[in-house]
Amino acid sequence: MLGWMSKAPAQCDDGINSGQDSPPVPWRALSIGWTILIVAALVYANMKGISFALALPVALAFVAELPFYVMAGAPPAWLRRSEVLFGSCLLPYLVYTVPTGLFAFQSFGMLVVLAAVLSFWYKVLPRQTWLDVLYVLLLATILLSKIFDQIYPSAIPKTPLNILGHLMLIRTAAVAVIGMRGGTGAQYVFIPKWDEWISGVKWFALMLPPVLTALWATGLWLPRDHPKYWTILPQFLGILWVVALSEEFFFRGMLQHWLESGMRNRIAGLLVTSIMFGSAHFWFHGAFPNWRFAIVATVFGLFCGLAWREKRSVPTSMVTHALGATLYRVFFQ
Repeated sequence: MLGWMSKAPAQCDDGINSGQDSPPVPWRALSIGWTILIVAALVYANMKGISFALALPVALAFVAELPFYVMAGAPPAWLRRSEVLFGSCLLPYLVYTVPTGLFAFQSFGMLVVLAAVLSFWYKVLPRQTWLDVLYVLLLATILLSKIFDQIYPSAIPKTPLNILGHLMLIRTAAVAVIGMRGGTGAQYVFIPKWDEWISGVKWFALMLPPVLTALWATGLWLPRDHPKYWTILPQFLGILWVVALSEEFFFRGMLQHWLESGMRNRIAGLLVTSIMFGSAHFWFHGAFPNWRFAIVATVFGLFCGLAWREKRSVPTSMVTHALGATLYRVFFQ
């Protein structure tokens, strides 16, 4: 069920998909995910000495977010309604902040505005390429603004909860594009197919020489003295299912697809998308303008774009992206 392909179902005249093609709710996957979340939260709270009264609302906020995040690849008819999607954006915030006393009208107001724009974009505006590109740029601007740091305050030391905002942004945009806009061919998939793994690994291997050379040439060749090898698997899965999923969905599945179509030139679309992907990393590590890492990210994005082009498949570029990012996080500073 986690391997749903995000192909937009047929739509009714009002822009909302009919309930006849609505996919079933993946209760088994959700039950497993909810169990893992609750157990992990309790174990983490016990290790860090966090009170149950504080840990529970945090865990329940992720529990509330999980079904929307999982179902975004093939959203059921009820979730394709802008009003429902809008309300789902607010739910995890309320579940977390109200019991912990962290609710703030200013933060909630900012969230309401963001949720409204993201949820009603394709209900109000026409389906045109330039508006699609603008939507992607809006998503990038929201992330780069770090507004979720303000909206989701953390009551747990050294445990930022802005990830709740990032997850909300990813799946809301996915539902809007897949379930409301449609016609993009973008995929929101958690488990790549076997041939996508093979292709993704191949482009990762081809990417290594130029990316490592770029790291050396820009002075970013800073290997760790003691790499944390035990973090490789959790780092990879976290990057694959959050960072790579979102960035490849937006940059390759949406932006590169639209630019190639609009410019009628695949090479130009690939290059422009890669440059835009690199430019989004000017803020990396909070050191703006981090032009050196932007250069590396542009080269990195070029190979992710090539991986996507080979099969026109977001999961393929997700594998390339996740392998490269994991390598950097584990072995470089």
